[in-house]
Amino acid sequence: MTTKKRLFLLDAYALIFRGYYAFIKNPRINSKGMDTSAILGFTNSLLDVIKKEKPDYLAVCFDKGGSVDRVEVFPEYKANRQETPEAIRIAVPYIEKILEAMNIPAIVKEGYEADDIIGTLAKKAEKAGLETYMVTPDKDYAQLVSDSIFMYRPPRMGNGYEKWGVEEVKQKFEVERPEQVIDFLGMMGDSVDNIPGLPGVGEKTAKKFIATYGSMEGLLENTHELKGKMKEKIEANKELGLLSKKLATIMLDVPVELEQDKLIFEQPDIEKTKAIFTELEFRRMTENFLKTFTSEESDDAPKEKTSTKQSSSSGQFDLFNVPGSGNTETQSINGFKTINNTSHFYQLVNTSLARKLLLEKLLLQKSVCFDTETTGLKALEVELIGIAFSWEVGKGYYVSFPEDQEETRNILETFKPFFEDESIEKIGHNIKYDIKVLSNYNIPVKGTLFDTMIAHYLINPDMRHNMDVLSETYLNYQPVSITELIGKKGKNQLSMRTVDLHQQTEYAVEDADITLQLKYHFEKELAAGNLTDLFEKVEIPLVAVLSAMEIEGINLNTSFLNDFSKELSIDIVSLEKQIYEQAGEEFNIASPKQLGPILFEKLKLVDKPKKTKTGQYSTAEDVLSYLKEHQIVADILEYRQCKKLQSTYVDALPNELNPKTNRIHTVYAQAVAATGRLSSNNPNLQNIPIRTTRGQEVRKAFIPRDKNYTLLAADYSQIELRIIAALSEEETMIKAFQDGEDIHASTAAKVFNVALEEVTREQRSNAKTVNFGIIYGVSAFGLSNQTNLNRSEAKELIDTYYKTYPKLKNFIAKQIDFARENGYVETILGRKRYLKDINSRNAIVRGAAERNAVNAPIQGSAADVIKLAMINIYNRFEKEQFKSKMLLQVHDELVFDAYNDELEIIKPIIKEEMENAFKLTVPLDVEIGLGQNWLEAH
Repeated sequence: MTTKKRLFLLDAYALIFRGYYAFIKNPRINSKGMDTSAILGFTNSLLDVIKKEKPDYLAVCFDKGGSVDRVEVFPEYKANRQETPEAIRIAVPYIEKILEAMNIPAIVKEGYEADDIIGTLAKKAEKAGLETYMVTPDKDYAQLVSDSIFMYRPPRMGNGYEKWGVEEVKQKFEVERPEQVIDFLGMMGDSVDNIPGLPGVGEKTAKKFIATYGSMEGLLENTHELKGKMKEKIEANKELGLLSKKLATIMLDVPVELEQDKLIFEQPDIEKTKAIFTELEFRRMTENFLKTFTSEESDDAPKEKTSTKQSSSSGQFDLFNVPGSGNTETQSINGFKTINNTSHFYQLVNTSLARKLLLEKLLLQKSVCFDTETTGLKALEVELIGIAFSWEVGKGYYVSFPEDQEETRNILETFKPFFEDESIEKIGHNIKYDIKVLSNYNIPVKGTLFDTMIAHYLINPDMRHNMDVLSETYLNYQPVSITELIGKKGKNQLSMRTVDLHQQTEYAVEDADITLQLKYHFEKELAAGNLTDLFEKVEIPLVAVLSAMEIEGINLNTSFLNDFSKELSIDIVSLEKQIYEQAGEEFNIASPKQLGPILFEKLKLVDKPKKTKTGQYSTAEDVLSYLKEHQIVADILEYRQCKKLQSTYVDALPNELNPKTNRIHTVYAQAVAATGRLSSNNPNLQNIPIRTTRGQEVRKAFIPRDKNYTLLAADYSQIELRIIAALSEEETMIKAFQDGEDIHASTAAKVFNVALEEVTREQRSNAKTVNFGIIYGVSAFGLSNQTNLNRSEAKELIDTYYKTYPKLKNFIAKQIDFARENGYVETILGRKRYLKDINSRNAIVRGAAERNAVNAPIQGSAADVIKLAMINIYNRFEKEQFKSKMLLQVHDELVFDAYNDELEIIKPIIKEEMENAFKLTVPLDVEIGLGQNWLEAH
């Protein structure tokens, strides 16, 4: 083992970009609406290095002003780079503050790139007898590796850090010494940095040339040995090759000094760093930081819990005494209040007398928060372990239940008066779960509801809504983690039943107490954002509707699915055989690594096939969809569709049956889609394919309850187009809807300037594509891909469309202007969609936000309308005590189990409530279908 001291040099921007893109599908947005992904990603990498490696010396190197020398010799160097994303530009000043607070030097030199600074410092450190580790994902650094200089590559895809020494570089690049990496990069070029390279030379060819000639110069001196076009290309581009090598060479003479005493890794300023993390709302990061730089216990942290809870064996009659003043509240070392340093009174209730006293107190309250503790996550399959109640901050009670379910039912029965009391508001976090759990014991939850998860979803739809995050963000309080009690997810996780009753009480009542406090906070925020009406009249009444739908479930024809699976297996085998015959060999069709070379090297389906970042041929759906005229590609796409259909739906749906009811009970998430749409999970019934014949077959598996019922499907016709016509006040479009015209034919007649009866099928199809595409900001390029039109014809069609509907174009412009000015857009019911990138300087990012500015109010208003319809239909059905039940909501469609004797009564009710859910200048139109399965009804 080396005795040398170790210097770690971090490439700031490489790690910042990597951090940003790691969260690109799920950005980290804090309560202020700020995207903190890049800061979080970089700081995670920094702390990882410190924890794992405990460096002797540490510095972070930044680019500033690009590489003056490289641009001088090649003005196009890095010219094709897109503008830096907004979130990264915002991130850098915060990262600089974090480094300053942690006493970590940031090294920057105007006109030089970070790799040049790191290269220079690494070579100076080598001479000074240090070992240097260059922390970066950038492979270009491999050229610097030596016996004392290493690459330290951050983990990807769940793997650990990779340490590249001389042997690793030789192996990965197939070179004899690391310096040859420069020649390799120069030969093949780099599209990211816009280094041209030698025309026609890719990775494989570059490696072959290095092995044969040793260097760029060696290759250029021996071009007489090459043949054909390759010889011509390289001889014609010798200067370009030498220039590319120069551009790829990391400079080792940057005017920076290795000041070892300034690079010594020291203890950070804990308070200063913590303050920045608190401002950014980095809760887990704060914990991570403190664990790394402080001992778990600090001198000022209280050593004992301050709970004034009475033990279960004594003092049951203190149950409703006012708790004592307790200890003075202090913050924990990580800046949060916790159960250990906050005065509270949480009491276990586990005798019949105590339960009687608790019920008496509950019935005197106007508003109570309750929270169930259960044996698992599937609300309709779990058993109840306990219920926590709280109606006063810092105070609450926990009723525990035995394993004996009959006894549990008897105890619950005593609390029925509370749950059925309509005058008491019931508060919860994701209260739908608790309602469903209690339904297992025939305990209905009545009265006004308040759900803190849904309240926060309306206040800040892009942020996470789990209770721990909200508690830390809004209350500066860190709750006890469930993993502290039962361990992490997995086979070794314990049941809550095994947890000590005292710990159960502390954990469960804390949840109820926190939820109560969040309720008080969010009530004010809802009012401030003019969201109270939307919350109280739409989202909260919907909780009862969705609870009832999820409890009801839907019947599934499993024998049909078994037969369908066998059919699909036969089709899959047949398609495999056809694909192998056309390919001339057998291979793994599901492997892009094997499929790509078959399609693009052996069969040469295209001249310049698209490649992924890893250098593989892209065989993604969007790439192959343009090659469907080749039979093998059509067969591959069909093969994929069959495999996905079989694994995701046909074979998977029977596994989702509830063992008690033998029905499918999907779970609707109200607080996921920022547009206001509901999403369906376990299983997801909203993604069942409808555009393909095979996909439609899956819907046949959903059947009525029994022979006395029929499935009824009620579907809004073109609701989004009707909403956009109404909101834009476009008279021509409004009149077409009012006159009951086919809107696509009507649009085609106007755009193509022909009589309505003369519109061709193709003209109607193109008009339909534009009608729906306008909502999503369709471009001429996009339209040409979706139709038979070329780019110029598509542009002409869009231009004509806007001339035909000028108010529509004006509406789109107004929406974008409103978003720019206010930072959000609204639906017809005032639901807000925040658009943090609407003023971004990055055209691509800004363009996406502009499309959302138009799309979100349309999609969101459609979601608002169907939610209102669901509430009204549910209330009518409850009032009339119909046997018919609403089962599913899928986009613009509602599915019912219709009792045959009620069919003629409920059909007009459903149609009336859906069409009159919200009054627009355009009539809403609903189509109703009946059938012995969902497909037939749809």
